[in-house]
Amino acid sequence: MKNLIKALQAHPQAEEYKINIHKKESCELFYVMGKLETVRRTDTCDTEVTVYVSHGAYKGDAKFFVYPSTTPQQLAQAIDEAVARALLINNESYELPAGDGTAEEYAVESNFGTYEPAQLAGAAARAVFSAEAPEGTSLNAVEIFINRHTETVLNSRGLHRTQVRYDAMVEAIPTCSGEAQSVELYEQLRFSSFDAAQLSSRIAAKMTEVKARYSAAAPTAPLTGSVVLGAQELSELFWCIADDAGYAAAYGQTGVFKKGDAVQKEPVGDILGITMAGAVSGSPRSAAFDADGLLLGSIRLVEGGRLVNYYGSNRYGQYLGEVPTGVLECICVDAGTADAADPVQGPWLEVLSMSGLQVDFYTDYIGGEVRLALWHDGGNVTPVTGISIAGSLAEVLSGIRLSAQTTVQGGYCGPEKAVLDGMKIF
Repeated sequence: MKNLIKALQAHPQAEEYKINIHKKESCELFYVMGKLETVRRTDTCDTEVTVYVSHGAYKGDAKFFVYPSTTPQQLAQAIDEAVARALLINNESYELPAGDGTAEEYAVESNFGTYEPAQLAGAAARAVFSAEAPEGTSLNAVEIFINRHTETVLNSRGLHRTQVRYDAMVEAIPTCSGEAQSVELYEQLRFSSFDAAQLSSRIAAKMTEVKARYSAAAPTAPLTGSVVLGAQELSELFWCIADDAGYAAAYGQTGVFKKGDAVQKEPVGDILGITMAGAVSGSPRSAAFDADGLLLGSIRLVEGGRLVNYYGSNRYGQYLGEVPTGVLECICVDAGTADAADPVQGPWLEVLSMSGLQVDFYTDYIGGEVRLALWHDGGNVTPVTGISIAGSLAEVLSGIRLSAQTTVQGGYCGPEKAVLDGMKIF
């Protein structure tokens, strides 16, 4: 590292630089048909260098990686090539975050640090395989990854920050086999706080789902009723709003909404409230600072159904003349008034899996292909597949009813379910 910094400082055109170091340690378990086949430990470290070069009114940047095997001659060549590439980039000028040269250390909240990695991986495996499974179902394959990340950012303006954060990923393939066929589903769970009961419950839900998928069929008659989305699809919906409100979208004038605009027009359902945050308990996307080294807090994005702020990176925040928030990777949506267990009076379609929710503000569209859902007709619950849903995005946002119960999935923290009225089911 000393040689790298010395080489950067000695280059006549590499005026500024940033170094990102990511050390990742993992413990990994691989199961096939319930049998542990492979145990793997990894320890890797990536060092990425960004060189910034001012030329005229512009500032360009270019990146390269440095390895333990990189020789002084290769390093000098890499810096020369990065400078040449940076001179081709005509970005508006901006300043890098500054520090006082002090090395700062941060730890992102997690209970993973109380376990040895192998111990935690084993506990996660026991939670997965203890999940209740309906008759005829099994876990065809399970992979468990326990990760410890040590990330450092330092730059030519005296900033030097290091954070330790944890995350885990469980990949599972629930299977349901019978005389007629065998069907599989794929589940990926990511978390940064271990709760054995919660993990087991989520796997059990997926086992029930694969049982439903085995017996699901296309409906024989048209379905008419409310549509209820789960956390995965709600995450996709609200991230579309958040992405549209980023500094980059505002600067490039590609966003639909400007500050003060109504995200919900004439709302008749729950009023939307959205906060962007750097860290949320249990979220694997939590961080103390972003890739530029900016410390992360939170900012209210939507209040009373209206966009009240933008958020985003150091560079685009400066372009807009705002105090940069940093890249906030967690979205927090206010809870609503509906009951997740019994959200609708009358018939309703509970969406369990989609090929991907499509959201388009420009064409006022929300919808997509539904791979698996449960049709509740007031007396019976029937698994269905081979259908699609579609509706007006403006109408859906106006009348959306969010559940009072919340959950954390990935970078999403918010209602478990939401009721969408006025959707077509076909």
